[in-house]
Amino acid sequence: MSTKSPINWMLSDAIEALARAERLHQQFLKLQPAATREPSWEPPIDVLETEREIMILVALPGVDPNEVEAVIEGATLVVRGHRVLPPELRNARILRLELPQGRFERRIALPPGRYSVSRFATHGCIGLRLAKSI
Repeated sequence: MSTKSPINWMLSDAIEALARAERLHQQFLKLQPAATREPSWEPPIDVLETEREIMILVALPGVDPNEVEAVIEGATLVVRGHRVLPPELRNARILRLELPQGRFERRIALPPGRYSVSRFATHGCIGLRLAKSI
């Protein structure tokens, strides 16, 4: 039998849960400079490389791939856009809202080289193909 009192272990569990929530908050949401004051989040990604291309899958369910900006700035691919509720749901009563909304941006360091970028959508992700120029 544990010598910990129920109050102490419940408090310990609550503190651990708050710490986990704070880590998730830091991972997905961060404040932009005071000039924009718009919340921003980073979508999760997978990056895969073959001899001919780099493929990046960005988890953006409900986002139109044509509305996502993908530009190469130096040695970094910058993926940015907005995720918003569909117009028909904007007046709905929210029961649960777990998918981040608003402005997103993700910066991905690229290996040295020249690339041409194309995009596609698959299973709730936006795919970016960076064909390597030889």
